[in-house]
Amino acid sequence: MKILIINGPNLNLLGTREPEVYGSVSMEDCLSDLEKEFDGDDVSYYQSNVEGELINRLQEDDFDAVVINPGAFTHYSYAISDCLKNIKKPKVEVHISNIYQREEFRKKSVTAENCDAVISGFGMKGYRLAIQSLK
Repeated sequence: MKILIINGPNLNLLGTREPEVYGSVSMEDCLSDLEKEFDGDDVSYYQSNVEGELINRLQEDDFDAVVINPGAFTHYSYAISDCLKNIKKPKVEVHISNIYQREEFRKKSVTAENCDAVISGFGMKGYRLAIQSLK
């Protein structure tokens, strides 16, 4: 299975960004663990701080399923939401922190309605849980 993991803005700083919220594990370390655990699958990764670049990557259509953490775009990107709506493949939205225990604006996801599931609050383990659910 070809699984695309997409991360949005500021998630390139995982491991150093607000470790009290996001933990101290880098995305590179997380990906290394995922590649070992799911060695029979093709797990690819893309991160951008630019909304349009995320949409362009999603529209490349070279994957079987998507794990997406839209970052701050979760709360206001109707463009990413519309893009996800048009992808007729399994999609799981992941949030490292529990967005429902955070600031009020973070409690609303405009992208979730166009995903098949949402995983929130399990830290970096959420990526593994998402892939397991897709398989």
